[in-house]
Amino acid sequence: MFWRVALNVLVIFIFVAAFGVWGYPILIGSPAACEKPIIYTIGTFDRRFNISQKDFLAALAEAESVWEKPSGIELFTYDPARAELVINLIYDYRQEVTSTLSGLENAVEKDKATYNALETRYATLKAEYNSAKSVYDTRVKAFDDANATYQRQVESWNRGKKTSKPQFDQLETARAALETEIIKLKVLEARLNEMVGEINSLVGILNRLVKSLNLNVETYNTIGASRGESFTGGIYYSDEVKRGIDIYEFSNREKLVRVMAHELGHALGIEHVDDPEAIMYYLNEGDAEVLTKADLAALQVLCYTKDIKN
Repeated sequence: MFWRVALNVLVIFIFVAAFGVWGYPILIGSPAACEKPIIYTIGTFDRRFNISQKDFLAALAEAESVWEKPSGIELFTYDPARAELVINLIYDYRQEVTSTLSGLENAVEKDKATYNALETRYATLKAEYNSAKSVYDTRVKAFDDANATYQRQVESWNRGKKTSKPQFDQLETARAALETEIIKLKVLEARLNEMVGEINSLVGILNRLVKSLNLNVETYNTIGASRGESFTGGIYYSDEVKRGIDIYEFSNREKLVRVMAHELGHALGIEHVDDPEAIMYYLNEGDAEVLTKADLAALQVLCYTKDIKN
């Protein structure tokens, strides 16, 4: 008798970016872009966002107008009976994190003293995390080595006569030690995750304070990824069967309108642009709810018209 033990240790980080990140378009393909409106409907609608369907549709109408007003073209139409595009509001861990972050941000004063206190807390916690992560990585490496040795011993046992009790007892002792270490590693992993959550929440607040106070400092990064690389507010997708937009996260109505306008842009067939303030920039870090010159240029190319204005 023996047990095989294997461990794939993963530290599941909750990444909280300073600003939401747009979802990348998947298989973009909009037939007859600008020649006829894209007809859409509402699919999944999770009430945990604390927004009514009426208000959601109103925000969608604003997102439509972002593109329709400057083009003078009806680009989108809401019609559940004939819809070709389904827009879903999906609540998951991303919105939970954003709600927590918003609550923390609202609880702090936007002044330099608050920034300095939070920056000190961030530096202290980051140092503690780095130390704990180093210990964790070392123990995971040791576990992997011990587990590999155990697996080889088990394979040797299976190929043999399986009659040596001392050898069997040695395998049992090794197995028990590995199982005990797994439990300890999971405790360390849970603590690391808690630290990551707090650090990344501080990152979000600090980056917003840097912007609101106009401080000349480097942007803070989340654990495990550069700012903005791991947090999607929405995504547009299209394949041979269906087209849709999934909205996952927004901190306020303005951000909701921007993320929907962004994904509607992808539905039209527009890709990301380089202007950080643009609706079609890959990060949702701008504040304006109108198209920038970069957005307008992309729309003009798409619609083959010069009659596009702010």
